[in-house]
Amino acid sequence: MKKFIKYLKERSRNLDLSLIMCYALLGIIGVVMVYSASMVSASKGTLTNGVPIAANYFMKRQFLFFMMGFIIILFISMLLNINVLKKVSVQKFIVLATLALLVLTLLVGKEVNGSKNWINLGIFSLQSSEFLKLTSIFYLSYIIDRWLSIKRDYKLKNLIPPLGVLGIGLLLVLMQGDLGGTLLTVAIIASMLMYSDIKNKIKVQIFTITSVPTVLYILYTLIFDAKNLYRMKRIKVVLDPFKYENGDGYQLTNALTSISNGGLFGRGLGNGISKLGYLPEPHTDFIFTVISEETGLVGVLFILMIYGFILFKGLTYANKTNNHFYKLICIGVVSYLFMQVFINLAGISGMIPLTGVTLPMLSYGGSSIMSISIALGAMIAVIRNIKRESIVK
Repeated sequence: MKKFIKYLKERSRNLDLSLIMCYALLGIIGVVMVYSASMVSASKGTLTNGVPIAANYFMKRQFLFFMMGFIIILFISMLLNINVLKKVSVQKFIVLATLALLVLTLLVGKEVNGSKNWINLGIFSLQSSEFLKLTSIFYLSYIIDRWLSIKRDYKLKNLIPPLGVLGIGLLLVLMQGDLGGTLLTVAIIASMLMYSDIKNKIKVQIFTITSVPTVLYILYTLIFDAKNLYRMKRIKVVLDPFKYENGDGYQLTNALTSISNGGLFGRGLGNGISKLGYLPEPHTDFIFTVISEETGLVGVLFILMIYGFILFKGLTYANKTNNHFYKLICIGVVSYLFMQVFINLAGISGMIPLTGVTLPMLSYGGSSIMSISIALGAMIAVIRNIKRESIVK
């Protein structure tokens, strides 16, 4: 037992406890707010096709997801050697497993809100597109680090195959109907490429090449895709939401009203009214409206400060190391967090069309929590190694 305790102390040395504390704070806030957002709707059955369930049903599941995520983040940050991700065999397994999961989802997945990106595992449903974000971060970090370590002159041809592999994954997610997840993953990849040490000429070539299929896809959706009508309605609503408040703009206008009703200190936990049938799923995509209404500007700023602190830490350590692999994992994870928070908040505040992207650690959902837990765990493990290297120097 003494040896095990000594081992844990050794592994926890240089561990950034502030990031783990931020994770725990977000998780606890998420559990509380999911309960507040879902307790009435759950007991009335409005979230379960008219079948009443226990008021604390979603809260208990969210707590379970949070505890599983907490175990994951501790295991990865303390016990896992993050350099195992540099092994070719590990990278092959991660990439092939992710692509296989995406294909399986297309074949046997269930459709939720127009997107077929869920696999029912009985206990909970797995959203396969969440794991493409992780694969993109780990695989791209590995590929760029490998080539920059071998050759100083990094050429475009070295990046085409790995980007092509990730492109296949993005296409599979797009085929599932998850446009929000696709755009988020693209943003993560683009951020990592922009921050990497490959030549600016190569970056320009990559973005020029990738812009072609992007333009073709946009033209296709505008001319041929039947789902485009739905997307155009969302764009129309963003331009003037209150003009369509009794129709397509119902969700957005209620979200905006709820946010404004929060004021400085909010109505108090449990006292919000937006969750009482005015929003279809207040515990998932629209959890921020409940937070805004019940905790006010003070609560909102506190949560944004936690997100901001995590981003600050990731960027700080990315700039402290010359290790390409460590640097890109930090950038990939903070890009993941920042873009997901931005897309969610921009959507419910009317800056961009609603995309269905959840708010990390606060929205209800096991797949999202597992994904962000793995990502943050990897970043904390990387930061531990960066600290150790700085001490050795």
